[in-house]
Amino acid sequence: MDKYISIVMPAYNEESRIKDTLDGLKDISYINEVIVVDDGSSDKTFEIASSYPFVKAHKLEKNMGKGYALNYGLKYAIEKSDIIGFLDADLGLTSKEVEKLITPILNENIDVTIAKFPKAKRKGGVGLVKKLAKNGVKYLTGKEIESSLSGQRVFKKEVLMEFDKIPFGYGVEVGMTIDILRKGYSVKEVLVNMTHNETGRNLKGFIHRGKQFYHIALILGEKILRR
Repeated sequence: MDKYISIVMPAYNEESRIKDTLDGLKDISYINEVIVVDDGSSDKTFEIASSYPFVKAHKLEKNMGKGYALNYGLKYAIEKSDIIGFLDADLGLTSKEVEKLITPILNENIDVTIAKFPKAKRKGGVGLVKKLAKNGVKYLTGKEIESSLSGQRVFKKEVLMEFDKIPFGYGVEVGMTIDILRKGYSVKEVLVNMTHNETGRNLKGFIHRGKQFYHIALILGEKILRR
């Protein structure tokens, strides 16, 4: 039996990139629908997304954050989907690489796939956030996951049914990875040629990574206390 596959895509002021991102998905026969949740954009993100026949676009009245937008889209996807993917709206044409995340779930009975990006083209931080995430997952699950920060993922529906809602904050991916592994689901990292906006070595980039580090440390502390 064919599996019904949905992609949930939060988007905020992505009018310059979302067209290419959706163009990268339109010829993937596996994908039945893309649910775009415009998170209160002030540009033409919603209008562009709505112009695609395979897209079901939703517009939030105000910016609520990525976690809220994911949960909003998930409640529609989970009604009829067997497989659900999360993708960012700024991937451009490299979004087509999601096919590499879907095939192991269809053909190898994998429960969750995580996109493993190539090395960043420009230097960002000093790797502290990535090390914290990797070491935290290893300590709490015994599994080595290089890409636990990656938000580009595909799930069997039953995995997402384990969560009442997707947690909010910068530590969401790490926390989900730990919970999924602890519940015994199989996780496969898949090397993809995806690219998206990278944070650089500037004040904005360091503030972003500082928030990531703080949120991930909180999540890991919570998980350790509940072991």
